[in-house]
Amino acid sequence: MGIIIKPIVTEKLTAQGEKLNRYGFIVDRAANKLQIKTAVEQMYNVSVADINTINYHGKKKSRYTKTGMVTGRANHYKKAYVTLAGEDKIDFYSNI
Repeated sequence: MGIIIKPIVTEKLTAQGEKLNRYGFIVDRAANKLQIKTAVEQMYNVSVADINTINYHGKKKSRYTKTGMVTGRANHYKKAYVTLAGEDKIDFYSNI
């Protein structure tokens, strides 16, 4: 499995992509900023200006069922916000 797991396509990040040239990705938790930068540059053929990363701790979840209370936890994950340099753009919908 690679560094980039999947892009984040939400209304907020789509607006930031148009205005600020910023895109979001869910990445491998062990990846650092240099690895993320090279992975984005190779995958999308763009030049990266800045990267911000955020580690998310998985929330605890619980629900009541017939057999009793079931508890669990959502997965931990890491987000990377990538700002592109110049007039570079990433089109996530080009290969649909």
